[in-house]
Order: sequence, then structure tokens, then C-alpha cells
Amino acid sequence: MITVVGSVNMDLVLEVTRFPQPGETVQGRNFRSAHGGKGANQAYAVARMGRPVALIGAVGDDSFGTDMVAGLAEIGVEVSQMVRRADAASGTALITVDANGQNQIVVANGANDTLTAAEVTTALGDLHECRALLLQLEIPLPTVAAAIRHGRAAGVPVFLNTAPFQELPDELLGQCRWLIANEQEATELTRQHVSSPAEAGFAATALRQRAPQAGIVITLGAAGAWIDSAEFTGHVPGFAVEPLDSVGAGDVWIGAFATQLLEGRSVVEAARFAHLAAALAVTRRGAQSSMPTRAEVEADPRAAAL
Repeated sequence: MITVVGSVNMDLVLEVTRFPQPGETVQGRNFRSAHGGKGANQAYAVARMGRPVALIGAVGDDSFGTDMVAGLAEIGVEVSQMVRRADAASGTALITVDANGQNQIVVANGANDTLTAAEVTTALGDLHECRALLLQLEIPLPTVAAAIRHGRAAGVPVFLNTAPFQELPDELLGQCRWLIANEQEATELTRQHVSSPAEAGFAATALRQRAPQAGIVITLGAAGAWIDSAEFTGHVPGFAVEPLDSVGAGDVWIGAFATQLLEGRSVVEAARFAHLAAALAVTRRGAQSSMPTRAEVEADPRAAAL
């Protein structure tokens, strides 16, 4: 079982030719709503990879919350520890996607901000069936910290996705088995500009100094990822595709990477598999709706080279 602790959001998505400047109005098209939130997305991705997974999070006692929890349960995510709040709205994300498939996101956390450290610690229990714990930063930092410490004490490897960026103490980073950041988050974490594999390598070295026991992954979109770990250090190239919608691609990557590592694949093999899963996802619209199954990834002709 993989356990995910994190956010659950309803994504309200609008496509634009280009992003507006401050004070400017641009025409949008193809409005849609979709289930999202980094925690829910990563749990969904793990389920699509065919692994047992549970999600711990909070939603409002509203139609968005009901729909999102039902959607997770339908795909096979264990949702018995989800918290329902009568006094808070479910998290909502307003997302614009431009003609290049890039996105801008504004999140109203709602019920996600109410998830407490005590609730998470109780829900996690003794973790005797948990093989990995996946966390992000769309819930309160004290709650994330409690989950990390609980996982570390139980000997469960913790994967921390440093998104959205927050200042994090070294003591917390040092308790994680894997730290996964994109270019922007790595730039903010290290105060070093990251836009290329070489720059990612320097940033990863700086992060390893803060968390010597952790494996560091800096994802670079279509360029792949830079990995700095005990097993392998270097650039793992990605797959070139024509992107349609990049929302949720990072969450697909993390879900696929974690499941592959737990199944005994090498770090490079796991990263290559995750690259392909994310590459397939960005050619489709939506977050959870874009996520490929394991069978789809394995059936892709490029999988033969993994």
C-alpha cells in the first residue's frame, strides 16, 4: 500500500491563446471542470499504475467534495480516512492553459487548510501495511511535518514533492527519502537559477547538502530530470511530444516513479518510465482524466527502450 497525504481540489479549467497581462481581458474557450489537487492526483496516478493506494485529505461537505471522493473511490483509491468539513468549502483551483500547453494556477485551499497534524497522525496509524508515503505542500506545513516524522519513525520511505514552494527547514528535508522539485521550486529552494540539466545538477548538489540522506530529483519537463542519489547521479532525458495540457503531469511522474521504485526498478529505469507516463499525460486534457494506465505506458512503442 502507498499512502498519500495531501490536497483535493476541483479544477476549473479555461484554455487561452496566451496568458493575460495584469488588467487585461482575453477570450477563453473550452471551459471544463475536473478533479484535481496534488494529493488526489498522485493517489489517482498510483491507482492507474495498478498499485494499492490510500488518500488522507479533507474536503467540504458540498457537491464538489462528494464528486471528488466518489471519483477516487471509483478508480480504486482507499478513501475511508478522508475528512468531510461542514464549515469549509472544498478546495478549488482556477487554471488557464495557453496554446503551448503551459498553465497558470490559482488555488483556494478551502478544506485542505483545515487538515490537522493530529488527524493525519491518527489516520496513518502504525503504517504496518504502508510501503511509501507521498506528500506535497498544498496542506498546512505542520501537518506535512507531522506526517513526515511519523513515516520516518515507522521506517517508511517518504517522498516529498516540494510543490507549491514553501520555505522548508533542513531538519524536515533530512527526514525524507526523496525530494522532488520542478525547475521553479528548485530555483526557490536553492536561490540558484534552474532552466537546464547542468543548472539542475548544481541545484541538486546544494539540496543534497541540506538533506544528505535524501535522493534529489529536479524535473525539467520535456528535458527529463536531473537525479542526485546514492545509486545514480546525472541527467535522465525525457520524451519529446506536442503538449496539449501540462496540468497534473508532475503528479503523474511522481506516482509512476514511486511505484516503479517500490517494484525494484533502478532509479534510471523508474525515471524513464515516469517520463513516458508524463509524456502521454500532456498529450491529453485534464489532470486525472489525462493519466495513462500502466498498460498504456507499457504498450507505447517507446517503452521498449526503457
